[in-house]
Amino acid sequence: MTSTVPAPVTRTADGSALQAVLLDMDGTLVDTEGFWWEIEAEVFRELGHRLEDAWRDEVVGGPMTRSAGFLIEATGAAITIAELSVLLNERFEARIADRVPLMPGAERLLAELARHNVPTALVSASHRRVIDRVLLTLGRDRFTLTVAGDEVVRTKPHPDPYLLAARTLGAHPSRCAVIEDTRTGVAAAEAAGCRVVAVPSVGVIEPAPGRTVVRSLEDVDLAFLRSLIAPMN
Repeated sequence: MTSTVPAPVTRTADGSALQAVLLDMDGTLVDTEGFWWEIEAEVFRELGHRLEDAWRDEVVGGPMTRSAGFLIEATGAAITIAELSVLLNERFEARIADRVPLMPGAERLLAELARHNVPTALVSASHRRVIDRVLLTLGRDRFTLTVAGDEVVRTKPHPDPYLLAARTLGAHPSRCAVIEDTRTGVAAAEAAGCRVVAVPSVGVIEPAPGRTVVRSLEDVDLAFLRSLIAPMN
């Protein structure tokens, strides 16, 4: 976990009920969910196996150990989770060596949050080595805090990474807006008690109490995020 938090933050600079914004990375801020699937299919093809398209929903948004374990079990490939994780991370880093494509609206939203001094955390199931590479494009200074999947005992779909981010920022989970693109990430944020904005990248996510579904980040701005959090008494 990396943090630039000098002291606990209790609320945004303007005193609004929104205390922090917590954002997923792959498929939410950067257009990389397809990269992961292409790389997984490539590696398993070299191992003599073909991945079924239906499996994509099973592996998207989760930790490397879970997705790798699922694909090994589903295919019967002769490779360990540790070996596969190294291969996938190395190939992903090579794929994004030049620049990572941003999702529509990501640059504008991050700039707006920074301009208004909103405490902002990047909370990803990806490993630290991958996050640090992506931050070269996103801008490390855009985030008060970053949490990687290999820095918590239990990552998504467990609430731990979002609870850690909120606690480190000095924010109450119910006063945090989380932006996620997968059911796995949504489950983690909701289990943590956060208000969720879902921007589906793979698979369908339905609206639900405490959850708003939007078409893209182009539909999200600071005013919209503030409107999701009930005023403080």
